[in-house]
Amino acid sequence: MIVGIIGGGAAGMAAALTACREGGRVILYERQARLGRKLMATGNGRCNLSNREADASHYHGESPEFVKAALKRFDVKDTLAFFCKLGLLTVEEPDGKIYPFSNQANSVTDVLRLALENSTCELRLGCEVKNVAKRRGSFEVEYEGGRDRVDRLIVAAGGLAGSQLGGTGAGYAILKSLGHSCTKLYPSLVQLRTDRTWVRSLKGVRCDAKVKLLQGERLLAREEGEVQFTDFGISGPCVFALARACAGKEGNMTAVLDLCPCLDRKEIQQRLTERRGDFASLTMENYLTGLLHNRLGRTVLRSCGFSLEDPVNALTDRQIAAIAAAIKGFTIPVLGAMDLSQAQVTAGGIRTGEFDPATLESRLVPGLYAAGEVLDIDGDCGGFNLQWAWSSGRLAGLLLSRREGTV
Repeated sequence: MIVGIIGGGAAGMAAALTACREGGRVILYERQARLGRKLMATGNGRCNLSNREADASHYHGESPEFVKAALKRFDVKDTLAFFCKLGLLTVEEPDGKIYPFSNQANSVTDVLRLALENSTCELRLGCEVKNVAKRRGSFEVEYEGGRDRVDRLIVAAGGLAGSQLGGTGAGYAILKSLGHSCTKLYPSLVQLRTDRTWVRSLKGVRCDAKVKLLQGERLLAREEGEVQFTDFGISGPCVFALARACAGKEGNMTAVLDLCPCLDRKEIQQRLTERRGDFASLTMENYLTGLLHNRLGRTVLRSCGFSLEDPVNALTDRQIAAIAAAIKGFTIPVLGAMDLSQAQVTAGGIRTGEFDPATLESRLVPGLYAAGEVLDIDGDCGGFNLQWAWSSGRLAGLLLSRREGTV
């Protein structure tokens, strides 16, 4: 039995190692010169490889429940055992995120790569698959310089997100050529583009905040966590979690940031009133020092119409109330999400209804499987997308045992 696997990312490598252990002859096709290039960039280079809370509630798509079978068959505990056997030491943070102990994404990539190099898997690196055709019960895989005939085929070619790291639409094209259909594709886990009036002076500033994404008066999403300001908008894990709510939305969107979630508006107003009396000689430039990042505090004050040279002792109670309101509701017009080339994950993909969730085999083409981001499944920020990659890759890779009736 020859198993072809298209894609040397997280799902493809997991599938290849599993299929090898099941005794198949495995050929892994990867268009880039190295395996797992996109994996190297995850988690800001730390690789948030899973999350203790991974379950169907953290996934999206036309049918998020599609993930249940794969996550049950290879859950977080199984995933950590899999990596432990490969030699990777991991640590869990209080919020459930799981990282390599080294805090280096290359540790994850390297243990997978070394395991594959020491397996029976035939690695075809720098090998872009041009076409796949089903012929008399097998698949003909055509690539530059040759073609192979394989008995089973797993497509784990990822999505369009992160084109600079190798994201392409190749997996979608291959599966569509074999009769499958694809939903509309959107960026997920990506920065938001905003009006630059206030953010341009905040580039590089980070803060913990509660963020609401609105379209008019309608609440699209809300999140809490770290926000990072950029020269074109806002970023950070909190913002990544909001981005998919922008999909298909245009116009009249705003991000409302609570810049001091640990205090309510009355408490902030009281502190600012006391500060007016205790530091009467200050100018507005330093009025919010100690409460917010200096640049952020000054920007909030400018957004309220103050000059930084204005004296603090001239503030009225009404003006202090307005500043407190701005801290609890700093509003920035949102232009939309950054495009797929900047995204970490693709929302949308090949329709999951066309695959058996218990095996990941196509309902349309016997012997064809799909795993990972190429399918219409995307997870929340925090290790959920990689857990789907490991779980789905491992499940697809079990095809030989299933054929032999041993699973």
